[in-house]
Amino acid sequence: MRQRLTLLITLVVVVLLLIGLNAASYVRVEQVTDSEDAPDRSTLNSGATGTRALYDFLHEAGYQVTRWRDPTDSLLSFSGPKPATFVVIGRTIVPFSKRETTELLRWVESGGRLVLIDRMPERSLLPASGNWTITTDVIHYPGSELDPNDFAQMTMGVKPIGPAQPTTLARNVESVLPSRFAAAITIAMKDPGGGHTATPTPSPDEFEDEESNGPQNIAPSNEKTTGSVAPVVYFNDEHGALLVDYPRGKGRIVLLSDPFIVANNGIGRADNLLLAVNVIEGGGGLVAFDEFHQGHAATHNALIQYFSGTPVIALCAQLALIGLAIVWSRGRRFARPLPLPHIDRRSKLEFVASMAELQQRAKAHDLALENIYGRVRRVLVRYSGLSNVSPRAEIARRAAARSRLNPDELEALMRNCEDIINGTHTTAKESLRLVQRLREIESSLGLRTRLRDARQAAEKD
Repeated sequence: MRQRLTLLITLVVVVLLLIGLNAASYVRVEQVTDSEDAPDRSTLNSGATGTRALYDFLHEAGYQVTRWRDPTDSLLSFSGPKPATFVVIGRTIVPFSKRETTELLRWVESGGRLVLIDRMPERSLLPASGNWTITTDVIHYPGSELDPNDFAQMTMGVKPIGPAQPTTLARNVESVLPSRFAAAITIAMKDPGGGHTATPTPSPDEFEDEESNGPQNIAPSNEKTTGSVAPVVYFNDEHGALLVDYPRGKGRIVLLSDPFIVANNGIGRADNLLLAVNVIEGGGGLVAFDEFHQGHAATHNALIQYFSGTPVIALCAQLALIGLAIVWSRGRRFARPLPLPHIDRRSKLEFVASMAELQQRAKAHDLALENIYGRVRRVLVRYSGLSNVSPRAEIARRAAARSRLNPDELEALMRNCEDIINGTHTTAKESLRLVQRLREIESSLGLRTRLRDARQAAEKD
């Protein structure tokens, strides 16, 4: 008992020490300051480089938006809601694998709409469209010392850009203001020799005047009547295109080369918000923002997700380790092996029943009679005041003198019993008759040998 109490006290002390150490060592992780050098484009980030403002606006405005936290293969499954537009913003924390890229492009070919908003998107996510290739080129790279909250630093020397042509992506947009780190999109056509020939981006002068043709001539971004696979440019400057899209199977791929336009620090400038809504909303339907590759994969255990970032999970792991250590230590032998205590669970009645069954099967009637006659004779000797070597005639005479028994009958009974014990043949019926007679004599004399023997045994114990 004292050993168990010591173990319990030790366990409680260790648990309290662990709780104290966890509480003392736990430091709340402060949010890392956003930087354009290592931006966080997640819709959960409310910092300068995040896109939470855009997501909240779309949600509050009634657009169907969701944060997609599952792998890309779920886009091709038949269960759950299917997004019409899949948005990938910025350089993702978890890069796209080859298999994920193949699955995503298969989804686009089946009719999905992929929106890429990045200065240097994954090359595998920008496949060629027929003989046309799409590449991006960053002229100015942001440094680590740059403050993304400083509007002057982000847009130094940048002029607003108007739409290159009237389309649904430029609806209600007069001008947008990108950052000075926006990438230039280059569209090139493969020449027969295997090289590439740069194709100049279209100019608004190449399109007919809106006043003469009317608003009905505005070309939609997903125009499929011409069947052309050439990319379409919607915004461009002297360096190159800012926004293009092109078909891929039954779907389309849209590329916006500056995340500043949709980020929290730039979405409120000029008509950036209107352009962001036009680009992301597209033709309607559910819009899914990729959070799986932003490091926010779905956690199916709600309890673990609730305690994520707290010392509770580490504390539970330490308690489990302590429990395993206790089980392991209690299961090890720390001294020489000792034999288990032998406990005889058999009762005397069980022994008597077993012996009686054995004697009955062996037809050892003489042995059964010997056991009973020996006890009765010893009682008669004590009752007569004689010794064990006294002849049976004397024992019968003395016992009859003190009782109403017939001495001749008692002597004859004792003689028959002794003859059978000494080897005279007998039957089960004869043995039973003799035993019954011995019990009657025992009862008439009031000897009760069983009760007396039991009392004597109890007194000795």
